[in-house]
Amino acid sequence: MANTSASLPSIYELIEIIKDEKVIRLDGKTTTFDYYESLLSPNITATMSFVDTGSSLKYSSEYDSQERIGGVYNALPLMGDGTEKVRFKISNSLGTLDFSNTPLYVNGAVNPNQESQRESIILSLISKTAITNQETHVKKNYSKFAKISQSVKSITKDILKIPDNRIDIEETSNKYPFIGNMKSPFDIIMILASKSVPLIGNPGFFFYETKEKYYFKSIDELISKEPINKDFPYFYSGANISSINAPTNYKILSFRVDKNQNLINALKSGVYSSRHVIFNPRTFKEEEYTLTIDMKKTLGKKNISKLENTQYSRILYSIKDVGALSPEVSEKNTSGEPKDWQGLSQMRYNFLFTQVVKIQVPCNPGLNAGDVILCNFETITIGDKAQGSDPVQSGKYLILDLCHHYDTKRSFTSMTLVRDTYGLYTNKN
Repeated sequence: MANTSASLPSIYELIEIIKDEKVIRLDGKTTTFDYYESLLSPNITATMSFVDTGSSLKYSSEYDSQERIGGVYNALPLMGDGTEKVRFKISNSLGTLDFSNTPLYVNGAVNPNQESQRESIILSLISKTAITNQETHVKKNYSKFAKISQSVKSITKDILKIPDNRIDIEETSNKYPFIGNMKSPFDIIMILASKSVPLIGNPGFFFYETKEKYYFKSIDELISKEPINKDFPYFYSGANISSINAPTNYKILSFRVDKNQNLINALKSGVYSSRHVIFNPRTFKEEEYTLTIDMKKTLGKKNISKLENTQYSRILYSIKDVGALSPEVSEKNTSGEPKDWQGLSQMRYNFLFTQVVKIQVPCNPGLNAGDVILCNFETITIGDKAQGSDPVQSGKYLILDLCHHYDTKRSFTSMTLVRDTYGLYTNKN
């Protein structure tokens, strides 16, 4: 019976560089390939390395009148000028990372190890939209749109030219009129994400790209999803694998806790309670609010702290935007009320990063940043391990970022996971 372990070297079905009309196959030369996604990044990236022994193609007559044979790096040449595309398709027992129809573009190329008969080449890859983002700017006034989600849709469609089937935008409940001021589309959307309030739930959105599409999603929407691996939870155990009734493709190979709750930092950030002071230039008066966040949607049990809803630990100041985008200075011409999102969005982001855990598992191309996964960790005991998972550390986690790594000896997926609460079971509110 064939070994179907996802930790084994994956199959490079297709890896090729395309420039002008030249197509260079690299699937037999590629040594490593790393693919990255993150909730904190508006575009995907990748790096790959391959070994070229020369005799791959002719130099262009533009550079060599004799059109001699040379290597890919100089004969193509690899310049990172936005004209070189890389198509790839890599498969293993758990799925396929397929960019055969949506290639990435070469952002940069270096050959750190050059010899007389061969050279190693490292390519940095980015998505096409990342290039478009640097070539365009947001110029116009967006005060006409009723909601932030409409502004985001306009920018992604009209400026970034992202097709409707390649973007998923969650509707927001609040508006935020603004002028582009020649900022890049990604910068504008990332700013809008921190000011967005969903129809139901707390403020705080992410704008990010996966292999499927672009997403503009709230934290509460992301954590409400069912775990993508609910039938096969990832598990960590120091016991003999044969004694555990679970597929080895879902074993956590390594993990470490990078962050756990830090009380002082939480108080400095105003996670539990903060005071918001807003100055109104129309009335020259200050409005004050005490902010606390209602965590109805969480990844685990509700985080019950004795410090919640007590004395505020941070003070936020802002100026009410009255009449900035209208000749009339009135309360009707107020740009998105800061009390709707400022402070609350910071609380929600900080709560999400209560726990930060890094794990490594056999390569699973089906995982994406923004997915919820279920992880079971063993209880620390010298007794019977069959008593079940640790009820505090185990549970649902949100994938903040991931890397699918492929080389000639192994394949694995490294992930940074975050969680806002503790416990195996979800808050039922």
